[in-house]
Amino acid sequence: MEHRQLGRSGLKVPVLSFGTGTFGGQGAFFGRWGSTDVAEATRLVDVCLEHGVNFFDTANIYSGGASEEVLGAALQGRRDDVLIATKATFSTGPGANAKGSSRYHLIRACEDSLRRLKTDHIDLYFLHGFDALTPVEEALRALDDLVTAGKVRYVGCSNFSGWQVMKSLAASDRHGWSRYVSYQGYYSLVGRDYEWELMPLALDQGLGTMVWSPLGWGRLTGKIRRDRAPDKGRIASGGAVGGPEVDDDLLYDVVDVLDAVAGELGATIPQVALAWLLTRPSVANVVMGARTEAQLRDNLAAASLTLDADQLDRLDRASLRTPTYPYWHQRDFDERNPKPTRWG
Repeated sequence: MEHRQLGRSGLKVPVLSFGTGTFGGQGAFFGRWGSTDVAEATRLVDVCLEHGVNFFDTANIYSGGASEEVLGAALQGRRDDVLIATKATFSTGPGANAKGSSRYHLIRACEDSLRRLKTDHIDLYFLHGFDALTPVEEALRALDDLVTAGKVRYVGCSNFSGWQVMKSLAASDRHGWSRYVSYQGYYSLVGRDYEWELMPLALDQGLGTMVWSPLGWGRLTGKIRRDRAPDKGRIASGGAVGGPEVDDDLLYDVVDVLDAVAGELGATIPQVALAWLLTRPSVANVVMGARTEAQLRDNLAAASLTLDADQLDRLDRASLRTPTYPYWHQRDFDERNPKPTRWG
């Protein structure tokens, strides 16, 4: 398994990590994703480790904390062999302070995650979203204190806009606090908005990108085709609720090319979609998910798949869409304002 440096930190991570949003299955929203119990999770962890994937991603809101609990149980006896990422900021209860990035909430959320995960430290701790009501200095100082206390090794942010990331990095640099080393964001062949601003920012500021929902919120599994709607799985069960809208023409154009490339390589559509992401600038890690061992083994094979220049170009062209302003305008000044990828 290839390892890449995570941003400007000294930490190296496998190019694939395992996302545990399917663990626990608590609540209407996460119940649609999956309901993996401890025994099933332990087997999936076994398979990951057999293939060199020792990085596991969760969040305190996944199934109301049950995902962390299941992951913690599945990792018992092998904590020193793995890396764990989890997240805080979103609501964990009815109280006025049970949400956000205040010092009060972050420290309590971290302690709760440590307890559920049955560990004394978190390797990579993300702010799951931006809290505009809390000064960035308060949130960043709280994160720095957690690092100093040894409860967190590295910090990152997820789902921030570009200016929010940059404001945070500037504050960390100004005060000498622990700096974000990773940005975790949505990116896929049917969702390339990340490339417009966040990718250039990540390259400029040394953030290692972790990609979530690399299969376009379940749309790039091969179950959806131009002439066939899904009859089972996450999308059919309503699992696209809460996800980004995807134009049908874009989806079908991309799936057609994925299908063709997969046929040329003797691979599957998900494998090609994941392999494409691993060629993209700034990407250090792709967070893959799986309900079953068969799905997991299929996804793991993406790490060894090689796409040639022609295949990459065809996928690139099929997935291009005109960006929003000011990004479409900036294309006319590439000589002085170059972009890491093509934007239509």
